[in-house]
Amino acid sequence: MVSFLEFEKPVAELEAKIADLRGAAGEDGDIDISNELQRLELKSAKLLESTYSNLSPWQKTQVARHPGRPHFRDYVAHGFDNFIPLGGDRLYGDDQAIMGGLATLNGRKVVLIGHEKGHDTESRINHNFGMGKPEGYRKAIRLMELADRFALPVVTLVDTSGAFPGIEAEERGQAEAIARSTEACLSLGVPMVAAIVGEGGSGGAVALASAERVLMFEHAVYSVISPEGCASILWRTAEKAPQAAEAMKLTAQNLLELGVIDRIVPEPMGGAQRNPQAAIASLVSTIDDELEGLEGFSSAELRRQRDERFLRIGQSLR
Repeated sequence: MVSFLEFEKPVAELEAKIADLRGAAGEDGDIDISNELQRLELKSAKLLESTYSNLSPWQKTQVARHPGRPHFRDYVAHGFDNFIPLGGDRLYGDDQAIMGGLATLNGRKVVLIGHEKGHDTESRINHNFGMGKPEGYRKAIRLMELADRFALPVVTLVDTSGAFPGIEAEERGQAEAIARSTEACLSLGVPMVAAIVGEGGSGGAVALASAERVLMFEHAVYSVISPEGCASILWRTAEKAPQAAEAMKLTAQNLLELGVIDRIVPEPMGGAQRNPQAAIASLVSTIDDELEGLEGFSSAELRRQRDERFLRIGQSLR
């Protein structure tokens, strides 16, 4: 079942009517409701299309956070083959918020790393809601070094509100771990493609997204702080989050124009949460296409491309 967001209420009401109509038809097969059902389904599809073609930045933020969107484990199950998980940072422990390992993408061996938020209360607690701790970022560094050693491309799937801000994370060197992970991305001598698949928040996202190709789902968001956090700083209230989201230019469309990302990946109508497998197929195909385009470049050229893409950001605004 689809969980509806606040702005989707008119769609939810129509779909409830359609479900009721189908139920009534099942109880009494003598009534022909096919025409009415077709009319309502067409009306619902048009309403969904018009709603999603005019989403505000705040509404896109809500879509990006939808619990029904595919997460790292879903991509492993439906988009990649032969996944072998690799755990631990060899220093402290194994962070479940950031997962990774070896995988195959359309016959190409890759190192796959990403945030996992979890699907229910128990798994969300286990994965710390996708908020990585220092050992998670150090695990990512270890896997990137492994990729470099064995000449394997790196694919990262970013979906986090930000790195974990708890005291224990700070005690174990959270800022240093994030900085080192960002440095590891920029230093890679193999192709790297990063995809913002939901929420890309703060340095916790950048630490896995400093690649020469950065993709972003159509309704994902990517910013230095959450709209609520920004509103709390600027207006002293989180209630101004919609205004903050508008000002922050955090949508894929904004960021493509600013040169922060390289490509927008289309989502199924109504968002990835409505058809996760179609969304996964769309993203995996785009990643494969980007990796193919990066084949043949030397390590020095890949590093140069990475440096140039990040140094270009913001130049058009000067």
